[in-house]
Amino acid sequence: MTLRHLPRLLGAAALSAGALLCTTSTASAAPPCADVEAVFARGTNEAPGVGGVGQSFVDALRAQLDGRTLDVYPVDYPASDDFGNREVFAGKVIEGVRNAGDHVRATAANCPNTKIVLGGYSQGAIVAGFVTANQAPAGVPASAVPQPLPADVADHVAAVTLFGNPSPQFLQQYDAPQLTIGPNFVDKTLQLCAPGDTICDGSTGGQPTFAHATYGFNGMTSEAAAYAVGRIAPAPAPAA
Repeated sequence: MTLRHLPRLLGAAALSAGALLCTTSTASAAPPCADVEAVFARGTNEAPGVGGVGQSFVDALRAQLDGRTLDVYPVDYPASDDFGNREVFAGKVIEGVRNAGDHVRATAANCPNTKIVLGGYSQGAIVAGFVTANQAPAGVPASAVPQPLPADVADHVAAVTLFGNPSPQFLQQYDAPQLTIGPNFVDKTLQLCAPGDTICDGSTGGQPTFAHATYGFNGMTSEAAAYAVGRIAPAPAPAA
């Protein structure tokens, strides 16, 4: 079986980049910190941005935040389909893990009151999942992967939402490292697998199914948003 058929099933939605506001000052003021930041890794072969599933999740999250501000950070990594070359593919996944982890660290340091929601879809779920790991996967040298997020940084992550996360059985077909959610994140991680999605349900031997492409419209992004919002501090009461 090959994942190269999967991109035909997947829609891609590019996240528009916000225009930078110019001022006459010699130094631009830093933008204010948002109440919540979504750090999301797109799926295989989706255009740069958060991807279609990611955009659906961001839209649902924004709608449920009761007016609290939301920033969005698309994880910067290739999201390519070089599954046949383990070393090349692993390097590209590690690139995403490092980028996402570095951004979470920076947000925790620069915006300590911002609640972070980490997420990903399909290959992006693997990226986001490995960001939570507290050690290198079995068979992978520790020197080859980023340092785990320390506990004080993990505390800034309110929730982790993973869509269509490849199952251990699926990863085994490609001799890929197995994913274990780190202990600092287990109690705040939601993994969603659509019925019939052979990428995440443990089925083996079949081609990827249409179910793997349904997360953007099957209600699961709204479910994940509700989970995340439930783990974020309630919105402050309006002033009298």
